[in-house]
Amino acid sequence: MPPAPGNSSTRYLPPMHELSVCQAIVREVLELAAARCATSISDIYLRVGPLSGVETPLLRNAFPFAAAGTVVSGAALHVAPTPVRIHCSRCDADTVVPPNRLLCGQCSDWRTELLSGDELLLDRIEMQCSDEKDHAHV
Repeated sequence: MPPAPGNSSTRYLPPMHELSVCQAIVREVLELAAARCATSISDIYLRVGPLSGVETPLLRNAFPFAAAGTVVSGAALHVAPTPVRIHCSRCDADTVVPPNRLLCGQCSDWRTELLSGDELLLDRIEMQCSDEKDHAHV
């Protein structure tokens, strides 16, 4: 985001929604790290669906702000997309569909149930624990 005209001291701030999502992720990771006496976090793995309401590029930009000053600050954030999958009540098929077209991929019926694609999941954390030589996977 460019600075406001005539104001060279304006600094970039991440979008608020993604920042609050990252703050929640950092809180969860810090709780898990404290429970395992972790001394550092190297990697955080997320799974994000296109219907989650979260924009991955904005999430990546907001993460360093949320993690600053914590044991999470040096961690790499890995985001894996999840497909939109639906179940058709008419033909009983499970299909992967585009996020903006929740019609059955087999029979094109509209009576479908969302199976995946709206999730934002903390999938895995890699951390160094004080009593271990290798990374712990949570």
